[in-house]
Amino acid sequence: MGEGFIGKDMSFENSAGWAKAQAVALKNSANFTVFFRCSFDGFQDTLYVHKGYQFYRECDVYGTVDFIFGDAAVVFQRCNLYAKRPGPTQQNAFTAQGRQHPNHHSGISILNCTVTAAPDLVPVKTQFKTFLGRPWKLYSRTVYLNSVIDDVVDPLGWLEWNATFALSTLYYGEYMNNGTGADTTNRVKWPGYRVINDSSEAMQFSVASLIDGTNWLPSTNIPFFPGLNASEG
Repeated sequence: MGEGFIGKDMSFENSAGWAKAQAVALKNSANFTVFFRCSFDGFQDTLYVHKGYQFYRECDVYGTVDFIFGDAAVVFQRCNLYAKRPGPTQQNAFTAQGRQHPNHHSGISILNCTVTAAPDLVPVKTQFKTFLGRPWKLYSRTVYLNSVIDDVVDPLGWLEWNATFALSTLYYGEYMNNGTGADTTNRVKWPGYRVINDSSEAMQFSVASLIDGTNWLPSTNIPFFPGLNASEG
């Protein structure tokens, strides 16, 4: 809950296992927080990005169900997101964003990251479905930008929360991703899902725009790039 907290080279783990349902490894409710070269390891609901402006750089996040969730304005930059082997009746979802109002400035931005399977899922990944996210709240907002998405992700890409709930009010986008799981041809046809083709639309989810990072990140001495291009920093 400490505003301005910086975590470097730290690990946060909840080892309760898939059978224990929600088991958060870290809940971050603080504004202007940074985690650099950190690891977050759990199963369901590993990382609770609760609220505020948050930035994660070169971090590893492991989990199963909704394992990055919450209503912060948060950018993951050059991070590795790993889906683990879930319970026998479970499906994986990398994200479950919780925006509840259309004008609320929050969302999960996954920028220049790698989205893949953890070692325990790799040999059995065809036995479980894994999705980029599902809508926890009515105006859920999540984007994947310039990232590598491998074939652990189901061709549909995204999963319903409950029947048609939020499918027309959510904002889910994919922009210039690559990898064997990045093909958007067979993605969901929900009204709120879009393939982003305009760089100006994608820029809304950059460090500079989503978390106003150019005004507070320089003082942390943590590397970042403000836009969409990794060559910037």
